[in-house]
Amino acid sequence: MKWQQWLVLTSGLLSSLSWAHFPVMECQKQADHILCQAGYSDSSPAINETVRMFDYDDVLIEIGKTDQRSEVTFTIPNGDYYIVFDPGHEAPVEIDGVEL
Repeated sequence: MKWQQWLVLTSGLLSSLSWAHFPVMECQKQADHILCQAGYSDSSPAINETVRMFDYDDVLIEIGKTDQRSEVTFTIPNGDYYIVFDPGHEAPVEIDGVEL
C-alpha cells in the first residue's frame, strides 16, 4: 500500500511542474526608443513588473515598470547595453542591445 501512496504523491507533484511558467520578453528598437513587452510562457501578462537596462560593466542605466499591456520603453543609450526581465523565479530574460 505504501508504494501506491508514494506513486499518487509523486504523480501529483510532477503534474504541478507542467503548470510552471517562465519569463519571456521581446524588444524592438524604434526610432527614438526601445519598446519591450514582457510576459510569461503560459501567455499571461507581466503587469507592473520591473525591467532593467545595464551597460556591459553591469552599471544600471535605466529602470522601468511594465504597463497594463506588459510594455516598457527605454531611451536608446550610447554604447553597449542589455535589458533584463527578472521576476524572481525561474531564469531571468536577458536581451543584448546588439540583437535589436
